[in-house]
Amino acid sequence: MPPSLKSVALIGSYLPRQCGIATFTNDLAAAIIDNDPDIDCFIVAMNDRPEPYEYPDTVQFQISQEKLNDYHLAANFLNLRNPDAVSLQHEYGIFGGQRGSFIIELAKNLKVPLVTTLHTILRDPSAEERKIITQLAELSARLVVMSERGAEFLRDIYQVPASKIALIHHGILDVPFLDPDPCKSKVAAADKIIILTFGLLSPGKGIEFMIDALPDIVSSHPEVLYFVVGATHPNCRADSGEDYRLNLHHRAMELGVDDNIVFHDRFLERDELLEIIRAADIYVTPYLNEAQIVSGTLAYAVGAGKAVVSTPYWHAQEMLADGRGRFVPFKDSRALSREINQLLDFPDERLKMRRAAYDYSRPMVMKEMGCRYLELFSQARAQHSRAADLPVLHTLSQHDQRLPQINLKHLRHMTDDTGMLQHAKFTVPNRAEGYCVDDNARALIVVTRAHDLDRTDASLTELSSIYLSFLDDAFDPATGRFHNFMSYGRKWLDTAGSEDSHGRALWALGVMAGRGHHSGQVALAIKLFHDALPALENFADSRPIAFPILGIQAYLHRHDNDHQVRELLKSLGVRLRTRFRLHASKDWQWHESMLAYDNARLPQALLACGRVTNDDDMVKTGIDVLEWLRDIQLDPSGGWFAPVGNRGWFSKSGSKAQYDQQPLEAAAMIGACMEAHECTQDEAWVQLASTCFNWYLGKNDQQTKLYDHASGGCRDGLTPDGVNENQGAESMLSYLSSLLAIYNLRGLTANHQDARKPALAEDPVKIPEMQLRSADAP
Repeated sequence: MPPSLKSVALIGSYLPRQCGIATFTNDLAAAIIDNDPDIDCFIVAMNDRPEPYEYPDTVQFQISQEKLNDYHLAANFLNLRNPDAVSLQHEYGIFGGQRGSFIIELAKNLKVPLVTTLHTILRDPSAEERKIITQLAELSARLVVMSERGAEFLRDIYQVPASKIALIHHGILDVPFLDPDPCKSKVAAADKIIILTFGLLSPGKGIEFMIDALPDIVSSHPEVLYFVVGATHPNCRADSGEDYRLNLHHRAMELGVDDNIVFHDRFLERDELLEIIRAADIYVTPYLNEAQIVSGTLAYAVGAGKAVVSTPYWHAQEMLADGRGRFVPFKDSRALSREINQLLDFPDERLKMRRAAYDYSRPMVMKEMGCRYLELFSQARAQHSRAADLPVLHTLSQHDQRLPQINLKHLRHMTDDTGMLQHAKFTVPNRAEGYCVDDNARALIVVTRAHDLDRTDASLTELSSIYLSFLDDAFDPATGRFHNFMSYGRKWLDTAGSEDSHGRALWALGVMAGRGHHSGQVALAIKLFHDALPALENFADSRPIAFPILGIQAYLHRHDNDHQVRELLKSLGVRLRTRFRLHASKDWQWHESMLAYDNARLPQALLACGRVTNDDDMVKTGIDVLEWLRDIQLDPSGGWFAPVGNRGWFSKSGSKAQYDQQPLEAAAMIGACMEAHECTQDEAWVQLASTCFNWYLGKNDQQTKLYDHASGGCRDGLTPDGVNENQGAESMLSYLSSLLAIYNLRGLTANHQDARKPALAEDPVKIPEMQLRSADAP
């Protein structure tokens, strides 16, 4: 028994939420109490919906997964409670931010020892996914994996030191080794042979291949019943309802085995599930690919001494080695029927396999798992330097500043069933000015990015449908061009819009095509995107070339094998770079003689194109131009962002106009800084982005806020007399796109050792610097 601990906090989803992590967190809490009934084991629960769950009293704090501020509050709560250790259950999908990056905000603000259990470890992680794991490795005293393969991945792919990795197998129920037959009457299946698959239902489980195997099995063993136990996975249900389950029903009926299959379409309580497991003769996991680092359902089945037939996914390869199970190739129903029939034909072989699995799994029982975790918690506490027995509180100088909450109130206010209205009188939509493609394109980009951070908000899909529909109506197939301006009466006011508006529309369509979340919207965006690309051939100005480059970059995120579009990207990048080479000089690094509007989008496009096409020279050109813009647009005395004003702009032969300063310019600089950081990993660009964002919050030439916390809008510009109090679409969307860009950095650029001054939700923000540091849920 490890040294006694007073209290432990567990962070994860929790029952009655229906997911594998919730079950695991519940099991771990019970195992800890089973080892030490006196320990205070409490839960910080992750919520995935606005309405609360009916949690037990052990849940003492709740985090709304999409609210960044909740992660800061949770860290403060845990620091005040001062447990001996915090156990984090990590699965990308249960946290907010880009690929769940918000959890880093909590982890880096903790002043108590952290032990992180990784339920998913990817062999081919994205850059964001890799950063999250490497940061958790640095922030945690230990990382817990549940398989040897998981430990291997951490060492070889994520470069985590072996000394930081602990292998603790997924816990299993401590049940006796039983003959299934006497248990079958309790599940109304006396005199039947039960084949079982259980767990949350989703297409990746491969149930259809087991159903395809049933006719051959039933022909030899007509008494077979195949139990498919479990509710449809909530994410699958949200995306496609019960389509997968209904397709399985139809498949069984078409094959004539509907009398041999039983669906339990719900999330079973522990005792009821255990009765079905005990009654099963064979357990089957026909998963479709190898990328399953841990399976809690497989662990349960092996722990109960079941004969298992499985595809060779990673966890199964370990659990079922040395004769503890039978393997079949992926997507091979004939192999499934052959192996299952053989096990049913030779009960002695089946019994031998069952006994081997049962004996192997004894060290994995829940109480042993709890004991191992308590040992880790004790080690983490001993290694953690802090004042003994004193609670730790974040002072104002010791944690990161808070970002404003993402507030879409004014965006919704400016949107009707036609689209985004252009202008406002103060905060009131100005119908007389109608609509334009420019703002609806910007709005489509904003809501698509917002959906990345909050997958639970169905209204974002409704908004994106409105903006996409506007772009669809704006496109004229006869000319291959978009209109731009529409009256409030829904009449187009031009034959063809500007080249700028066409480029912005392509940018938005590329974002929806590459990062959208609704299949129908993505399909329409792809079609419009391809239909609108040919017009670019005749565009001469730089901005109508730069905007589509950004759209193509987003499009290729999902369609990387579209070689034709990739070649177009290279061509556009070369055209843009050529303009700079023709007109730029050492003192005037610009593509023309006037520095006007949306300026930083041009170096952003060069950087984006260079990064995607591996063109180092193009990246260098983009960095050179962006550095020049930075030097022009930082106030020399105060260091704040001071963009080129639109009352005269900045000509090569003249001086920079101070006013009116537009929100569009801050958004463009932030986007360019984010791209420069991606290209160079230079933290100076992250800090410059925060400086530009603080322009909205009062760090500017007038020391006046443009963001309106009450309305969620943004004032239309900074003037010599203060601010333009109108809150139109362009300003509001510029602010929101800036905020979303900063939100996407949170967690991905976290440095837990930095201490910075905080701010109220609407005050200037400084982004923490980044240092790279050295599973599927059951």
